[in-house]
Amino acid sequence: MIYEHEIPNQSRLYFGKSAKLKRTIENVASDILYGENYEEILTPIFSYHQHSCIDEQELVRFSDKQNHIISLRADSTLDVVRIITKRLGRSIEKNRWFYIQPIYKFPSFECYQIGAEQIENSDLSLSINDSSKILKNLKLKPLLQISNMNIPRIICEELKLSLDIFKNANLEEILKLDISWLSGLAYLQKPSQIDAILKEVPKSLKSELLMIKSLCERVEYKDIVIAPLYYAKMQYYDNLFFRYIQKNETLGMGGNYNHKNLNATGFALYTDKLIEEMSK
Repeated sequence: MIYEHEIPNQSRLYFGKSAKLKRTIENVASDILYGENYEEILTPIFSYHQHSCIDEQELVRFSDKQNHIISLRADSTLDVVRIITKRLGRSIEKNRWFYIQPIYKFPSFECYQIGAEQIENSDLSLSINDSSKILKNLKLKPLLQISNMNIPRIICEELKLSLDIFKNANLEEILKLDISWLSGLAYLQKPSQIDAILKEVPKSLKSELLMIKSLCERVEYKDIVIAPLYYAKMQYYDNLFFRYIQKNETLGMGGNYNHKNLNATGFALYTDKLIEEMSK
C-alpha cells in the first residue's frame, strides 16, 4: 500500500529552509555565471539522444507517437553542446552556456544541477575558477581534486592491466604489483611532488603529469590535491578532470571532453549536495 504522503525513493521535495537554500544557491550561481559572460539555456526534459552518453540501464524510457524511443534527461552536458552546435548553429555567437535544471535516472532518481559548458575551449582552469567562485560565495570550502584520465589508460596499456582496477579504485591491487613508480603515483598528492616523480615514470606518462601541474598553476584555488590514478566513471570526460570533495561527498565535478571533434570543458555542481552542506 502506498500512502498519500509518500513520494518515490530518490525523488526530491524542497520546503521551508531547503527551498530557500535552493533558491539562494541558484541565484548566486546565475549572477556569477552571467557576470562571467555565460548565457543561460534550459534543455528539453525529453531527449532522443541520451543513450550516447549514459548507460541505457540508467535511462527512463518510453516511445513517442512514431514509436521512436524517448528518455527523460539523464545528463545535461552533451545535450547542451548538441543543441548549441546542431540546432541553434550559426544563429548564435556565444560559446559559454550555463543551465540550472534537474536530471532523472531509472527508476526514480532526481538530481538538480548547476552546470556550465565552454564550447571550443580546452583550458579547464576557466571552468574550475568559475565553479570555485560559486562555492566561495556560498561560503563552502571543499577539497579540489585534480586528475588526468589518460594516466590510468596509459598505465593499463603499458602493464597490460584491466581498466577496472582504476575504475573501482582498487589501490591494494595496484600496490601488489610492487612497481616503485606506480606506488609513487598512488601516493602523490601535491603538485609540487610531480617534478620528483617525473624521473621515475615511463616517458609516455610525463606529458600527462605535466598537464596536471600546469593546470594547478593556473587555478585560483588554495586547497588542491592531485590524484593521478583516479578514474571517473564518466563516458565523455577524456583527459583532465576535477571534482570537489567534502569529507566523503562529491559536491561537483568537471573536465575536458571532445564531442564530434569539438573540444569543450564544463562542470556541474550538485544542488542537493550543496543544500546538505549549507544546512550543516
